[in-house]
Amino acid sequence: MTAAILDGKKLAKQIRDELRDEVADFIENNAEVPTLAAILVGNDSGSEVYVRNKVTGCEQVGMQSRMYRLPAETSQDELLSLIAKLNKAKDEPVHGILVQLPLPKQIDVTRILPAVSPLKDVDGFHPENVGRLVQGKPRFLPCTPFGIQQLLVRNKIEIAGRHVVVVGRSDTVGKPMALMLMQRGLGGDATVTVCHSKTNNLPEITRQADILIVAIGQPKFITAPMVKPGAVVIDVGIHRTGKGLVGDVDFSGVSRVAGHITPVPGGVGPLTVTMLLVNTLAAARLLH
Repeated sequence: MTAAILDGKKLAKQIRDELRDEVADFIENNAEVPTLAAILVGNDSGSEVYVRNKVTGCEQVGMQSRMYRLPAETSQDELLSLIAKLNKAKDEPVHGILVQLPLPKQIDVTRILPAVSPLKDVDGFHPENVGRLVQGKPRFLPCTPFGIQQLLVRNKIEIAGRHVVVVGRSDTVGKPMALMLMQRGLGGDATVTVCHSKTNNLPEITRQADILIVAIGQPKFITAPMVKPGAVVIDVGIHRTGKGLVGDVDFSGVSRVAGHITPVPGGVGPLTVTMLLVNTLAAARLLH
């Protein structure tokens, strides 16, 4: 058996095509262009690529983007001052604010993320937006879990009643992913188990998963013996190696066991950027 590929790149294009029409309609009715402000502190090469992809994505769907590049030695107060300015921007409206992570060591991320207005927090990281997600009343869904949920729903993969195992408990992927899939309604109603570095007998648990979502941050961590035959496997990881890009899943081995699998690259990554654009339009609508 060879797993069917869940093509995130193809789905991202489909969603962007839909979004382009929605953005055009918003501009026509509001005489204002949805605008994303992206803040990049320092010169981390990976962050540069991510921000560039987000700026390009805005252009593709008819949105505006503003790029704020700050030197690596920027102080926490300087960054907070810029965020405060963007929160209040009216003459040149900013609808969504993105602070690219990671930040330099002198800046406390736990001070920065809550400083972004919850109405402009298109990453979905503000405590108020996290709380709304817990209550099942989300304003903005975190972009990577949002993309994964869309990948499952739009490929007509049954979620309700299935056992989902999430490997990884990060605030950006693992925790919100689990919360989203256990909510009532479309894209939810799953039974969710969250595993992490302290989990005992991890292979025994991952083999129970109908849907296995892996965001552990270790290359090729999940191997074929850890996967239930026919399972849906979503690989969130991306690692640059001497042999190219690989994920958290050993694709060559697992693809012979799984029923569906995401590739790396071309799986979850393109959807993460696309859902940021979806959130930015939603933010523009909220502010009107």
